[in-house]
Amino acid sequence: MVEVFKTNVIESNHANMLVSQIHENFADYKANFDLNDCDKILRVKSYNGSVQSSLLINLISDLGFYAEILPD
Repeated sequence: MVEVFKTNVIESNHANMLVSQIHENFADYKANFDLNDCDKILRVKSYNGSVQSSLLINLISDLGFYAEILPD
């Protein structure tokens, strides 16, 4: 399953740090950013079930950034 988030991340070094933290905290997730998109998209794929969106949003918030699920 893939979940797409709108974020306030604008710098690639912040995006890289967040991806590392996501991979460290959620071993079954593959995450990447599209900072060229106007919504600064974070895509997260789970290899075992659904993405735990609330836990992921909390992690991003704890690291000083904002994320929300992007509606379809």
